[in-house]
Parts: sequence; structure tokens; C-alpha cells
Amino acid sequence: MGEFRRAALLVPLADVGADANAAGGVMSAVSGGIRWLYAFTDEEALFRFARARGEGDREWPYLTMLGARLVDAVVPMSDRPTGVAVNVADCDGSMLFPPVAGIVPDSFAVDVDPDADGGRGAVA
Repeated sequence: MGEFRRAALLVPLADVGADANAAGGVMSAVSGGIRWLYAFTDEEALFRFARARGEGDREWPYLTMLGARLVDAVVPMSDRPTGVAVNVADCDGSMLFPPVAGIVPDSFAVDVDPDADGGRGAVA
């Protein structure tokens, strides 16, 4: 987890009309009620993703940010539980960081009960 938080990731920006609810204006997808923010370790990984979507011929604007900034600042901007999907077009190198305690802030983790333990939160 420490390596993920220190890593500089490429985070593609969402098309304004296509993903209006994206957290912080970054590209994402919703699966099983969880929003997954896309992030990539380098431009080649982002290009593989674009090509897999049949969109390798267009420009893909992106932000570069630390993994820590993505989970600590962008995840809280989302409209639902949110995790990070890294290098999703790579069969062997993809990683998922779900919205659970220890990855996202506890107040946005799906496995923390905010009413337990006197309101301080405890793992459910």
C-alpha cells in the first residue's frame, strides 16, 4: 500500500458529457455499486487501455498525481463508494484498490461502521 501511495499515476480525465458524476472529473466506471477510478503507471499502460476500448486514435488528456492524493482527495469527491483500478488493460499487471479501511479514508470505506465504537468507527 505504501508503494501505491507514493507512486506517480496517470489519471485520465473524463469526457464532460459522458461521465458527469465522475469523482473530480477523472475517468471512471461503476461496477457492483462501486465507482472505480482509472489510473495507470505509465503512458504505455494508458495507451493499451485506450486501444482496448477502440479509442487509441484520439488524444487522452490526463493528470499525474500520487496514489495518496487520488485516494485521500479524489475518492471523497465521488457520489458512491469508490476504489482505484490500476492498469486495467493489463492481464498480468492490473491491481484493484477497493474502498475499504486502510486504502481509502475510513469515512469513505465500506467496511467501517461510523456508528460503532462510540462514533469513532470500527471495522464492521
